[in-house]
Amino acid sequence: MEQITEPNNVLIEGCVRNDRKMQEKLYRKYSMLMYNICLAYAGDRTEAMDLLQEGFIKVFKNISKFVETGSLEGWIRRIVTNTAIDHYRKNQISRKMITLEEAEISGKSLNKTQDSLNYKDIYKQVKRLPNGARMIFNLHAIEGYTHKEIAERLNITEGTSKSQVNRARKLLAHWLAEYRQ
Repeated sequence: MEQITEPNNVLIEGCVRNDRKMQEKLYRKYSMLMYNICLAYAGDRTEAMDLLQEGFIKVFKNISKFVETGSLEGWIRRIVTNTAIDHYRKNQISRKMITLEEAEISGKSLNKTQDSLNYKDIYKQVKRLPNGARMIFNLHAIEGYTHKEIAERLNITEGTSKSQVNRARKLLAHWLAEYRQ
């Protein structure tokens, strides 16, 4: 894989000029990282690729608004995450939350199962969460959004956000305990 050697400011200037080669280099530099973020929110790889493409279209449309006081990677990440949130909102009909019955399962705590699991093991289990719960869990646990921010962005209550994260943690702890055995 070719390593991109141009500094970010050169890539940004080229993208502002709609230079296709610079856009391609910017895409290649950040696409794998952003794809993994999309995959965390999407239901499958095809949906993740759609989110990635839509996210980079927004990046290229708005690159002139980037303020270089922050990280370019962080700025792109925010756009990609917001693209996933927008996609989620558009498809709210198909979202599913975790019911109380699903969360009320017996199992070991997540802390006891973490020691022998790697990122891929945990990621597999997070992918099993229902779409709505996975979105909320990722926004809170991975991206660091507050419950208030999640509620505002997804048009849900803070209580729903809190309960879905709590239920997701319980369900993940159970699944991870089973997976470890």
